[in-house]
Amino acid sequence: MAIDLSGRTAFVTGGGRGIGRAISLGLARAGADVALNYTRNADAANEVAEEIRALGRRAEAYQGDIADFASCQAMAEAALADFGSISILVNNGGVASRGNTVVETDPEEMRRVVNTHAMGSYHMSRALVPQMREQPRGDVVMISSVAAQGLAARGAPYNMGKAAQEAIAYTLAKEERPHGIHVNVVAPGLVDTDMGRRLARATRGVADIHELDERSPFGRVCAPEDIADAVVFLCSGDAAYVTGQRITVNGGGF
Repeated sequence: MAIDLSGRTAFVTGGGRGIGRAISLGLARAGADVALNYTRNADAANEVAEEIRALGRRAEAYQGDIADFASCQAMAEAALADFGSISILVNNGGVASRGNTVVETDPEEMRRVVNTHAMGSYHMSRALVPQMREQPRGDVVMISSVAAQGLAARGAPYNMGKAAQEAIAYTLAKEERPHGIHVNVVAPGLVDTDMGRRLARATRGVADIHELDERSPFGRVCAPEDIADAVVFLCSGDAAYVTGQRITVNGGGF
């Protein structure tokens, strides 16, 4: 039976591009209305909003910096004024680190990356979770990374940001379970996005990420829609007894 999220509204950070775009559209196809955040690329976010409206769902795009709590609070207030309530929060917005060793990493880069991933997830959860407690069900999904488990060299800011984001998720899951709120983590591996293509060029030595298809699980690199499918499942009635869990979406390892 198809998943039905009709009557629910989602807020997706970084919802205009890459994995966030796929999640926004996936939730809309399942019946949810969608509020999506962007930082700089208004055109991409508005394009996704139009695609969602074409599916017969409501959509609005909100500019803001998730690393800044005042910005998150303003976005949350605007979205709640527009939609009335939000019962799904997907903390997806993020930035990459620059590939330096720990001792070569600039403190400002460390602050920026960790603030975006970890503090951004905290900010949006603090802004939107309280009103979820009054709803039949709430869902918070953190889009983490296999990096939080692998902790590879030359990725300390990203590794730290994702590990801290997961710590928030598992803590929040225990705190909010009595209120009917589910909190879970989706951890992608290499995904065919702008960031993934840059990573493939830098670490795998390929000009085109799809050069890796033949060596990848199931004969292809992970697509953003694979991540979106996991998010939609976690927010559905099929995951009614699932919280505090981590789904790794990397084809079993690559």
